[in-house]
Amino acid sequence: MKTDVLLIGSGIMSSTLGVMLKELQPGLSVHLFEVTGKPAQEASNGWNNAGTGHAGICELSYTPHQEEDGTVDITKAISVFEDFEHSLQFWAHAARRGIIKDTGECLNALPHISLVHTEEQVPYLKARFEGLKKHHFFEPMKHSTDRKEIEEWAPLLMQGRDPGQPVAATYMEGGTDVNFGEISRHFCEWLDEQDHCGAHFGHRVVDLYKKTLEKGWIVTVRNEETGEKQKVHADFVFVGAGGGSLPLLQKSGIPEVKGYGGFPIGGQWMITGNPEVVAKHTAKVYGQALGAAPTMAVPHLDTRVIDGERYLLFGPFAAWTGKFLHNGGSHLDLPRSVRAGNILSLMRVGIHNLDLVKYLVEQGLQSKESRMRELRNFYPDAREEDWEVIDAGIRVQAIKQEPGEEPGIVHYGTEVLTSSDKTISALLGASPGASVSTQVMLECIQRCLPQLLESDEAKARMSEMIPNWNEDLKVDLARDRYLEIHGRAMADLNLV
Repeated sequence: MKTDVLLIGSGIMSSTLGVMLKELQPGLSVHLFEVTGKPAQEASNGWNNAGTGHAGICELSYTPHQEEDGTVDITKAISVFEDFEHSLQFWAHAARRGIIKDTGECLNALPHISLVHTEEQVPYLKARFEGLKKHHFFEPMKHSTDRKEIEEWAPLLMQGRDPGQPVAATYMEGGTDVNFGEISRHFCEWLDEQDHCGAHFGHRVVDLYKKTLEKGWIVTVRNEETGEKQKVHADFVFVGAGGGSLPLLQKSGIPEVKGYGGFPIGGQWMITGNPEVVAKHTAKVYGQALGAAPTMAVPHLDTRVIDGERYLLFGPFAAWTGKFLHNGGSHLDLPRSVRAGNILSLMRVGIHNLDLVKYLVEQGLQSKESRMRELRNFYPDAREEDWEVIDAGIRVQAIKQEPGEEPGIVHYGTEVLTSSDKTISALLGASPGASVSTQVMLECIQRCLPQLLESDEAKARMSEMIPNWNEDLKVDLARDRYLEIHGRAMADLNLV
């Protein structure tokens, strides 16, 4: 089979790229291959992530430090907000076009709250608020140390709390709860209906190699039900296979992958579906990261809407694992990923991150009682019988070494690795991930397939998908433009 574009994986990244490319150039052939029997069963699945529309509103990890002069650097929060705005615009386009048939299955409006409860954190949160409030993205944000007001925002946070404990919170309407798995499903179904396209489930990519005489790649795909293999010639390959991306890149043999490694971190949630408890909390509430916790382990207490039902979710709790994937993953995935080119990076990261290794071991040995103690930092009156522990997704933190620097874990940002000839690109990295999928895939097109954006017609199509794709909404003069296109997107998504 011959195709212009081959996508590996059916999560939010691959499916977003498929829809964006087909909308941009309707004549393209695009084929997606997924090993599981249905879309988005790994990191994008509704139960495998927090479902937060990461916009820097409540996530303190994007503004982690208070400077010596008392201010807080808000640069990262502003950047993440604008990138998430691109996702909202693209999803709104998909809703208008009927690609997303029911936005309520995918997106729900939800306030975003930051909560702190120590003497050291209270002045930090006030400084963070004062910095964010000056920017037009965050104008509606509120700050309070008034316990009654915070209780009005989220009753569970204050009920049963020690009256002498310092507490402060910020609150902002306009946040979102996102089911990235449902968005991916809508995208895959639409792509499968288009001419010269297909979404193939139950098909595992087992090998890929470069064609020497022609442009592109030969990708070997195995039907998991029949065992039959077929070869697909693709001009461009995108590897969006979550934890499976690194092993596939290593099979490709591209020199750019040398030195890269992967560090898998498992996760678990505590959840409750008790209607009495769920009815008292309608928000996503984020706190400060604990000790050596990785970025994916910042504690938060969230309302989630999955399959039309409301739940409360708390966590995540990290755990040690050798697996790169839930479905079909093996505890040998980590040792199998070791190569001569990355073994030193992996060893040095292990040596320099002993606190992280210790943290993962301790997290994995936690009892439910100790997890309840952490939950009660957010919800003091929480009852153990209302909550159960479930597995969350596996995140493979990318490890890379910059020239002249020690190797390190990519905690922030979503790393996209691309070959020198721009014929293969792969997603690595971590937070904010799914929330900024539109921006990441836009940059992938601009880097690898710039010819698709050369014509005025193509640029107009991209402007229909993402009105601000080539505008800077961060500058002060763009305030009115931001309010205009943001308001339209929120209305199209039924989030107002």
